[in-house]
Amino acid sequence: MAVQTQSPTGPTPTPTDAAPSFATTASGRRRKRTNTIMAVVVTVAFLIALIPLISLLVEVVVRGGKMISWDFLTTDMAGVFGDMTTGGVEHAILGTLQITALATLISAPIGLLAAIYLVEYGTGRLAKTLTFFVDVMTGIPSIVAGLFAVALFALLVGPAYRSGLMGAVALSVLMIPVVVRSCEEMLRLVPNELREAAYALGVPKWLTIIKVVLRTSLAGIVTSIVLAIARVIGETAPLLLTVGIVTTVNTNMLDGRVATLPVFAYSQYAQDSQGVGADRAWGAALVLIVMIMLLNLVARFISRRFSIAEK
Repeated sequence: MAVQTQSPTGPTPTPTDAAPSFATTASGRRRKRTNTIMAVVVTVAFLIALIPLISLLVEVVVRGGKMISWDFLTTDMAGVFGDMTTGGVEHAILGTLQITALATLISAPIGLLAAIYLVEYGTGRLAKTLTFFVDVMTGIPSIVAGLFAVALFALLVGPAYRSGLMGAVALSVLMIPVVVRSCEEMLRLVPNELREAAYALGVPKWLTIIKVVLRTSLAGIVTSIVLAIARVIGETAPLLLTVGIVTTVNTNMLDGRVATLPVFAYSQYAQDSQGVGADRAWGAALVLIVMIMLLNLVARFISRRFSIAEK
């Protein structure tokens, strides 16, 4: 028999009279079973989602890996026609790097300055309008960006004009909203106490933004820009409209068509879907996937290496 002790408020139960724990009650057991079932469902859904991703990656590695060689990476398609097995993707790799770098130079400053305005200065109707259009631009199809660049340069230069600059403008239309949204979130993570401390010392707002806000969020901003680059580097439709395809290297971004990896893969597969053209397309796809993977790894390294939290 349990022994009870008297207290001013009544008898105090001994440990043997304590209420059963939540896990041993009927409600606790039911919730535990529900939690286990949902964990299994989520895990199965995750594994199912991995099936097409892994199968695609294996297909690209197996079929594209056969084409990867030093000659394939360092030669272009000049003089290659028909069923010839020579030729490579050097011109497409250089074209992709040039156009992506130019698009970054256009979109990164615009996106960062827009994010600074929204976080530090944005109030009223102008800020709401800017936010609305950024949200709209985030969801536009990539082909619309290509059509915009074609229409813009047709009015400014002429309908026959094609250049790497056109492709960079088309990609920047897709990059800007991504940069704005990502940088905006990074700037909002900076504690207000840091800003207030700078203001208390008499530092003007513009200098506080440069010396405090941007320095604190630098790692996140750079990571956001790198991820935006990885987002657009594989776009095909806007580049197909604006830069087309050539067989040699073109380093002049202001005049002439420029080859890129996505358009090269598309054109090769479209011309010869059963022969050596398809093999070149799979090889170009593998090179493009490796470039995107490297960009993501660089973004992760920057985020971890230079994050204030890590220090």
